[in-house]
Amino acid sequence: MTGDASGYRENGWWRNETFLDDLRRDAKEVPEKPALIAYREQDAQTRVVSFAELASLTDGFASALVRLGVGTGDVVGVQLPSWWQVAPLGLACAQVGARLCLLLPIYRRYELEHILRLTGARVCITVTEWGGVRLADIVADLALQLPSLEHVVVADTVPGIARPAGTLDFADVFRAAPAAEPAAPADAAPGPDDNEVRELGPDEPFLILFTSGTTGETKGVVHSQNTLYAGCRAYARPLGLDGSSVIFVAHAATHYTGFVLGMLLPIMLGCRALVQDVWDVDVHLDLAEQHGVTTFYGGPHILADLITAQRAAPRDVSRLASIVTGSAPIPPHVVEQVSEVLGARVFALWGMTENGTVTITRSSDPVGWAAHSDGSVIDSMELRIDPSAVGGSSDGSGRLWVRGANQCLGYFGRDELYAAALDEDGWFDTGDLARDDGRGGIRISGRVKDVVIHEGVNVPVAEVEGILARHPSVREVALIGVPDRGIDELVCAVITPVGDSPGLGSLRAHLETAGVAQLFWPERLEVVDVLPKTITGKVRKTELRERFGGA
Repeated sequence: MTGDASGYRENGWWRNETFLDDLRRDAKEVPEKPALIAYREQDAQTRVVSFAELASLTDGFASALVRLGVGTGDVVGVQLPSWWQVAPLGLACAQVGARLCLLLPIYRRYELEHILRLTGARVCITVTEWGGVRLADIVADLALQLPSLEHVVVADTVPGIARPAGTLDFADVFRAAPAAEPAAPADAAPGPDDNEVRELGPDEPFLILFTSGTTGETKGVVHSQNTLYAGCRAYARPLGLDGSSVIFVAHAATHYTGFVLGMLLPIMLGCRALVQDVWDVDVHLDLAEQHGVTTFYGGPHILADLITAQRAAPRDVSRLASIVTGSAPIPPHVVEQVSEVLGARVFALWGMTENGTVTITRSSDPVGWAAHSDGSVIDSMELRIDPSAVGGSSDGSGRLWVRGANQCLGYFGRDELYAAALDEDGWFDTGDLARDDGRGGIRISGRVKDVVIHEGVNVPVAEVEGILARHPSVREVALIGVPDRGIDELVCAVITPVGDSPGLGSLRAHLETAGVAQLFWPERLEVVDVLPKTITGKVRKTELRERFGGA
């Protein structure tokens, strides 16, 4: 495998069609079939969007974007909860040649300013308030400082909260939008207008997703529709997904898994997608029973919730055939309990925002194998383990490198960072350590660099440490992840204080003032006289993890 696009096409890993082509096919062949079944907590209502309606909405949203001045190559930021609107907005961006930048609702001023400035987003679509935070106020204030950000569109006006001055109402902009004029084909010659509407081709930059990766620096991962298609295919084939499937992803719709596997994949297959904007396990089990969910994706901590709730009040989830988990190892007892309580098989996968699904366990593996392996590599990717990168490893662990059709195009505006992660043969350094699982697959055994994964999201460790280090009562700080019930990582701050130690509340308030997302705040504080360091002055975080909760 050389990374040659023609080879990817010959093998069926890439194609000449796009997700818009899939939607148009679905709208023609199964127009009344539900595409999205979207539950909203605020009013406890379910909105069902058929494939025909989704196609019409996409056309209308594309027309609205054009009226806002969005054209080929522009960036549109979308910071919405897991609402059905995310799907037609994303597809509308592709229809007008724009790049979709998905922003997690947990992002606050610190993250939003960095992302909107780096991408030069022309439009940002956000929500009045989410999680008690007035996101629209934050974005509207940023628009005063970012000349490129011409329009802030606010969805879901909250009674008693005025929409910020200078912003646009989502309903006014999008709800009554007429169908767009047909876009020029992707291979059409550019017109004289800088803002021509030209539908994106399958190989062009389409989706931008931000991740802290392994360096702690937030980077915008850029995918084409073909790299996403390869990732969807890698997920669907081992699980046997098809047009009869009903797919649910517990992660946010502005996360890779939520958007790509939870929205684009169902459109590709012509199957149903269940969307839930706030995770409530009891509500989900009711919805799963009502709509016959067949495939569930969620982190190990989510699976523990499912087991507890199903035991307390059993629902008929007999159609549930596969439960997929990633982002952290799943304990053996959870795998056993899923089978016992939910009657479904657990599949473990490994991947990154940069490449989606790379390895996954298979139905041919021994029962319970997901507790011992992260799976074998899918056909459109290659991997190799370099033990020489890890001195003294006793279990054969080494640095994990990957390449193939799922791999992203690069990092937005940071070509040098992406180039630094590649070797001369195009292999991508994942930053993870892996070993052979004994059956031709891999087991992730650690990390080469410093990453904490909390609730399935990479914590930008270096950035948070830098902010905490500016606290007047902190001399030195190290952020580590410590096990939480064996199914997640808690963010733990280990500090050496200046004078009296600050409390955990003081550190969290300091991060809140800096505009850091709450998901990244430490949930535990440990105070030491001195941080253990190497001879070159680097903090020995492995030693800290062993001391405060396990390696």
